[in-house]
Amino acid sequence: MLTNRFYSDFDQATWESPRRPDYRSLFQIDRDRIIHAHAFRKLQSKTQVFLSGEYDFYRTRLTHSMEVAQIGRSICHFLLSRGEPLSPDFFIDPELVEAICLAHDLGHPPFGHSGERTLQELMLPWGGFEGNAQTLHLLTETIYQNEEGTRGMQPTRALMDGVLKYKKLLSEYAVAPSNHFLYDSQEPQRGFVFAGAAIPEPLREGEGLNLFKSVECQIMDWADDAAYSLNDVVDGVRAGFLTLDRMERWASAQALDAERLAWLDRLFVAVRADRLESVFSQKIGTFITACRLRPRQNFMSAATQRYRFELVVGAEVQREAAFYKQLANDIIFESPQLQQMEHKARKVLFDLWHSAWRNHVECKGRVIRILPPRVGRLIDAAGTEAEKARRICDWLAGLTDGMIVRTYRRLFEADFGSLRDLS
Repeated sequence: MLTNRFYSDFDQATWESPRRPDYRSLFQIDRDRIIHAHAFRKLQSKTQVFLSGEYDFYRTRLTHSMEVAQIGRSICHFLLSRGEPLSPDFFIDPELVEAICLAHDLGHPPFGHSGERTLQELMLPWGGFEGNAQTLHLLTETIYQNEEGTRGMQPTRALMDGVLKYKKLLSEYAVAPSNHFLYDSQEPQRGFVFAGAAIPEPLREGEGLNLFKSVECQIMDWADDAAYSLNDVVDGVRAGFLTLDRMERWASAQALDAERLAWLDRLFVAVRADRLESVFSQKIGTFITACRLRPRQNFMSAATQRYRFELVVGAEVQREAAFYKQLANDIIFESPQLQQMEHKARKVLFDLWHSAWRNHVECKGRVIRILPPRVGRLIDAAGTEAEKARRICDWLAGLTDGMIVRTYRRLFEADFGSLRDLS
């Protein structure tokens, strides 16, 4: 088997401690550890667009992650098929990209973006909450956590870098943003990704650091965009949110140019012919073959090939993806049904947060413990209020849609007494 010269020991270094070698590559181990993690399986019951359990055919975070991984791998194979600068012994590892794609949504909480906004509000005094930062937190801190101190999955530098869509610390913003940041406590992880190299001042300005991504991260990011820009439309039509009537009303309120009108007309034709899924599946192939590699130079390009190249995606398909995202956002995400879900997310998360902060209730000399024993012990062991808040946040973010609703009902509804999912 040929050695892949695209990667070196620098890329395969692991966080905190080295791994014992076995028959797999280090990137295969990255992928396998993600697939077999409890946090990954939970994605099957976490909201992608529609509340988990509301329909039986739409995408969850798990199926979305699998689709992103397939697109990411296909981009790697397509780029290799084009030849220069890639070759059979110099290529972007599809198993590394698969691992990055499978991991990219691990940190997202129940109730989708509604849950993420609510946790960010709750965590504002304690370092914030951000889905992408939480993914890194899982990989390096909590994915295999136990009470004896074992933590994280010893990810490779390339995997850690690949999931880092955003690299700017919360404290590096003049005004605290609602998303697109790393926790301040993750500065050591960012330092490891860059191997201690000084970040140039121009990159620290504005969104520069958040736009500075490895080529594998860029592939994951475009695969994610391709998947949800197309698939949210398919699910929206199947669920009855995106009807022809609603889309026509939406279009009449937009200043659509000829290009976007053509995309809308083809969408209408596909819906009327009941061929939307097959038509949009073909578009995924178009989005894959619109990718190219381009050389670049920066402060990391001397250390790794991952920063010597960048992904370039055709402008037309980028505009088309943005069009479908806008359509889905305006009609689905602003719908009364999803606004109601946001209201529910706020109510459930706020009430559970305040209960978890107390952890137990004393009643006539007897202690009534509210949380699952392991979670309660981790919270009790926190040394500071900020650490306590982060551990409560980790628990809430790790619950599935069904688990968090059942937990809420057990605590606050007198006629509900399910003993399921107490862990």
